[in-house]
Amino acid sequence: MTILRDAIHADFDSIVKLNAIEEQQTSPMSLERLRLLDQLSSYNKVAEIENEVAGFLLAMPVGVSYENENYNWFGRRFPSFLYIDRIVVGAEFSGRGIGSGLYVDLFAFARSHKIKAITCEYNINPLNLASRAFHRKFGFKEVGNQWVANGTKLVSLQSVET
Repeated sequence: MTILRDAIHADFDSIVKLNAIEEQQTSPMSLERLRLLDQLSSYNKVAEIENEVAGFLLAMPVGVSYENENYNWFGRRFPSFLYIDRIVVGAEFSGRGIGSGLYVDLFAFARSHKIKAITCEYNINPLNLASRAFHRKFGFKEVGNQWVANGTKLVSLQSVET
């Protein structure tokens, strides 16, 4: 059974390890970086299966001092949003609905806090097909794109109304 719960400091080593596996699709995150992101986030949850962190989702509210070019892009265009900084599910837990469960929970969180949009990005060069399909399933639409990581990645900037 999957349990969704707020991340606690005891989870942070597991979260950093999971992130490292998907670093090419997300971005590097040290333990120190995770501590900062945790402080900035309004949503930081893990999916736990048999006492193991199987996945996590970190999201930032509008108006925090977050140095991230994608977050800042949305901040210049959206008055109210929740920015998905990253979602990662361990490969051994893939196909169990963990990512979908985290997104359903995130949407409920956003609605309960009167947040009008959820935003994110995924790579389109190099293309992350799995992320594109996943976000389409939840109704995300492209609202822009930009080159990031010193021009090495092109991302599709996505938004969906809650």
